[in-house]
Amino acid sequence: MDHPYLTSDLPGIGGRVRVDPEDFFVEEVPLYPALGIGEHLYVTIEKVGLTTYEAVGKLARALGVKERDFGYAGLKDRRAVTRQVVSIRGVRAEAVLAVSAPGLRVLSAKKHANKLRIGHLRGNRFRVTIRGLEVEAAVASTRAMAVLEVLSRRGVPNFFGEQRFGGRRDNHLVGKALIFHDPEAVVQRIVGEPEDATTYPALTEARRAYREGDAKAAVALVPPRFSTERRVLRSLARRPDDFSSAVSAIGKNLLWLYVSAYQSWLFNRCLEQRLETLDLILEGDLAYKHLNGSVFRVEDVAAEQVRTDRFEISPSGPLFGSKMIRPEPGIEADIENAVEAEEGISPDLFDRVVPGVRPKGARRAFRFPLEDLQVREEGDHLEVSFFLPRGSYATAVLRELMKVDTPELAEARIES
Repeated sequence: MDHPYLTSDLPGIGGRVRVDPEDFFVEEVPLYPALGIGEHLYVTIEKVGLTTYEAVGKLARALGVKERDFGYAGLKDRRAVTRQVVSIRGVRAEAVLAVSAPGLRVLSAKKHANKLRIGHLRGNRFRVTIRGLEVEAAVASTRAMAVLEVLSRRGVPNFFGEQRFGGRRDNHLVGKALIFHDPEAVVQRIVGEPEDATTYPALTEARRAYREGDAKAAVALVPPRFSTERRVLRSLARRPDDFSSAVSAIGKNLLWLYVSAYQSWLFNRCLEQRLETLDLILEGDLAYKHLNGSVFRVEDVAAEQVRTDRFEISPSGPLFGSKMIRPEPGIEADIENAVEAEEGISPDLFDRVVPGVRPKGARRAFRFPLEDLQVREEGDHLEVSFFLPRGSYATAVLRELMKVDTPELAEARIES
């Protein structure tokens, strides 16, 4: 899933990220402050070596409350030092501030009226240390500033990151099978396709057992961490060849994720073709307002280009669905129509994927702003700091800067 670079004419700095968790620092920037009144407590935590789920679990056990009483605006990765806010209903600030656990610190606590929900943040601040540079730090700094100047001026290509597509980078193929109402293909992709034996030999054996027709044996072989594969195989062990029931066993939330991955993959394909014009408004475009996420049809290209240059708006691309707004005739419409034709998709395919999953579609900006930039030489490595709005990926910045697609970039959950 390699994408072209917007700054392909500028050299990268190479290197590696996440050599140590401390090399990657992320701090949430809230959408609004806690007001000091209400039944929820907004708690700022700092964690290292823990996912958001794991941190919430530790807090819940320490406080004797249910995890359902927690809320959070985003998910943060284990391999980083991250600061984020979680909300907890019905607890005292004194009790939370007294919590101490390995890898977890409570920094502050203040009351608020509402539970924190996914997406309730303005964005994230990142501070990333890049080690193993392919050139001396001074040269790398000069290169970095040249790349970042272009990204600041033109915008960062808003590609969905590799992590969107799962550990095997094939979630979009599961989503495509769902869109085409092919439950057997969904099952085959999840439990029938081969796995890297050097990484997960037990799962490889489970997949082999399933392909040989022994779903019961496959269930026993699946490692505990692979809960989706286990649910699918258990369903097939009870009802062989009932692929629809096996798909239903996956659960609505994960089915949404698979379909979303396919929408993301299609968006990336369209963005690749708009890369050179991602900062230009063209005839027929649907413009995206960065202030509130609304979309409108472009009628006066020259006037809207002025707003685009000020980064008030950007051209938008498709998250295909049954009710997605379509662009007027023009270059963007041609791109989207061609992608649909190549994939054989149409709006009616999205109308009902499985019960409870009806992707209506949306528009997404082809670029996002890069703000609060700093580049510092630290011995033989480089430290880069920046702010990104929510919904964008730090990987999009780092891959332009480094000009490498390292495993650390592909595996990191570093969406803003």
